[in-house]
Amino acid sequence: MSDETIDLYLQQGMYGPLETKPDERHLFLGSLRERVIIALTKGQVLRSKPYEEVRQAIQKNKGASLLINGELNYTAYSPYMKMARQNGMHFSIISDLHFNTPLGLVIVEQQAINRDAIYVQDDIFKRSVLKT
Repeated sequence: MSDETIDLYLQQGMYGPLETKPDERHLFLGSLRERVIIALTKGQVLRSKPYEEVRQAIQKNKGASLLINGELNYTAYSPYMKMARQNGMHFSIISDLHFNTPLGLVIVEQQAINRDAIYVQDDIFKRSVLKT
């Protein structure tokens, strides 16, 4: 074995397997952009009324998964968890974030779907995009 191979094995043993597109995975709560059906910013999840677009995505994509940013308060994302539960959609609260992401919620497929428009672009979205 070469020194490079041994070094790679040691690094993977200490830090886990190598990840493709780590910056993209940090942004999309552990998933990739190509798998995203719909995404909301943290500010959008904090809105008092859940988004109809998310409800429709949950109803149409029961095999998908709902990923929720665990930095948010439970009261903000609980309506989305309830929708997912009622429609048999798997959901996860991603709370071990070692990175900063503006996203609060994403619905993802297991395989690539490459949707062009994944963001709900309202006033809250536009304000959060202008901040970054």
